[in-house]
Amino acid sequence: MIMEIIRNKRVTIWKKLYLVYSFFFLRKIIVHCFTFSFYCVILPTSVFFPEVNIPAWSTFYIPSMITLCIVIATPRSFYLVIFWILFENVMSMHRTKGTFIGILEKQRVNEWVVTEKLGDALKTKLLPRIGKPSNGFLERVNSKEIMVGIYIFCCACYGLFFGNTLLYLYLFMQAIAFLVSGVGFVGT
Repeated sequence: MIMEIIRNKRVTIWKKLYLVYSFFFLRKIIVHCFTFSFYCVILPTSVFFPEVNIPAWSTFYIPSMITLCIVIATPRSFYLVIFWILFENVMSMHRTKGTFIGILEKQRVNEWVVTEKLGDALKTKLLPRIGKPSNGFLERVNSKEIMVGIYIFCCACYGLFFGNTLLYLYLFMQAIAFLVSGVGFVGT
């Protein structure tokens, strides 16, 4: 896609650079990697190092401003904002994985299916599923989410017993979001 933008003769070089930087580099690579690495790895790990002081603007003020912008756009869904933020962090793990699979052009690049469209295809898909034995719960388990959820839960417990901040409250909620997603209770 980037090569198609660069080859286009009708667009100026500055607009091409802006599009490649803003859309592809910033929105599709940096944002996903930053969200996952900061909120799901660095922030929980900081509990183990009391001498590390992460500023409040990075852990509270900026996410609060983003949340307020979302609430303004969808006032009827105000009660879902906290859940949305927690599960966006869970999805950032999948987006980061998908980003690296796409950048490295691995064989699994076309394997990541985001949604399944329903309709007439649902009728034909049900027939082969009838004879196939189903494990139910075990088919829904996602080990990556469970591992990250357990790690964040351990960080939250450590922060509760030995920490000097209230960060463990956020970490417990984030761990629950990962574990709920890990056992397949999100989606249809």
